[in-house]
Amino acid sequence: MNSVVIMAIVIMALLFFKIPVFASVLGGCAVYFFLEPSVAGQIFAQRFMVAGESVAMLAIPFFTCAGIFMNYSGVTKRIMDFCALATGNSIGGLAKVNVLLSTLMGGLSGSNLADAAMEAKMLVPEMEKHGYSKAFSTVVTACSAVITPLIPPGIAMIIYGTSANMSIAKLFIAGIGPGIALCIAMMLMCHYISKKRGYLPMRDTKPTRHEWFTATKAAIFPLCLPIIIIGGIRLGIFTPTEAGAISIIYTLVLSLVYKEFSTGVVKQVLHETVESTAKIMLIICAANVLTYILTSERIPQTITEYVVSTIDNKWVFLLIVNVLLLVVGMLIEGSAAMVILVPLLHPVALAYGFDPIHFAMVFIFNMALGCLTPPMGTLMFVTCGITKCRVKDFVKECMPFYGLFLVVLAILCFIPTVSTFFVDLMY
Repeated sequence: MNSVVIMAIVIMALLFFKIPVFASVLGGCAVYFFLEPSVAGQIFAQRFMVAGESVAMLAIPFFTCAGIFMNYSGVTKRIMDFCALATGNSIGGLAKVNVLLSTLMGGLSGSNLADAAMEAKMLVPEMEKHGYSKAFSTVVTACSAVITPLIPPGIAMIIYGTSANMSIAKLFIAGIGPGIALCIAMMLMCHYISKKRGYLPMRDTKPTRHEWFTATKAAIFPLCLPIIIIGGIRLGIFTPTEAGAISIIYTLVLSLVYKEFSTGVVKQVLHETVESTAKIMLIICAANVLTYILTSERIPQTITEYVVSTIDNKWVFLLIVNVLLLVVGMLIEGSAAMVILVPLLHPVALAYGFDPIHFAMVFIFNMALGCLTPPMGTLMFVTCGITKCRVKDFVKECMPFYGLFLVVLAILCFIPTVSTFFVDLMY
């Protein structure tokens, strides 16, 4: 146990000095193996490699590649035009376009960072031209990307399902309810702020039938992809991993149809896919070594026994977990925190009688919120880096949205049906 304590101190120290997350975790694990000569050193390399060999993890590069491909093949532009038509004549129309686009793109790309980066480049300049402040435009872009991990096929669901040995297909379906709820809540917040500040609609007239037909015709095939993914998985036609490969093929076909395909695009897409996937997989592989150490030392079992014997009320436990995850999300990258904490907290939640789907959605939403808060807020830094918005202005502008997210989190916690309704309906 002393070795585990020293390992934890080393990991936190390395993270404090801003060493990359995967290197910090591996450094701490290496110290453990050095202090425990009775544990074979070969296990260190073995556990690192085994995590990368998981077939389920193939879905991560597949969906990442499909999402990036959409940004280069004209798919995203067509969906954005459709969203603009749907909300353009309402107050705060462009802000609502931002939210709706994130919701729809979440079902296509699965990556919140890719979604945020794309919208920061495409929508923020347009919002500023229409009179929106830079800080508000950046905040809406970052906050709307919080929806992406909750909408299938969110990469966070793949990581959670693999870590907790749960059905990824059920997690995909479970995310529909929370994703829609968060989309509606953000739409209302954008409407309120835009009305208060006098942000005008994009257009004064309602769309004509011809405009609806044209925009829907252009966006209908991209919008069919989430239906194909969920329907194919539910009917047993393909697995979630195979759905990722099908997403790439589907997107490739669309790019050929739209005549926006080129070898130069393919090279750029593959480059960005490898870079994004490598960052995620290094963290997952390093965290797998840490998970082995924690399991062999019976840390999850000990925590479960202690918590269950100490806390009588399961809702008090859930409140403590929420506070813990929000704090952890501020300090540690979401994928790393998920792989480390899911094996610890998931068994405890089951011991209290929580529905595993319900707890998974609460966990994933907490981790998504961590991407918005300093000092580790990846969504905050990505969007601010692209739009040149000051972090100080971002945090100040984001305060109403922080409050909104806490309300939505409370709804997810205390109304499990929001997470389980579609799963119960389909299964």
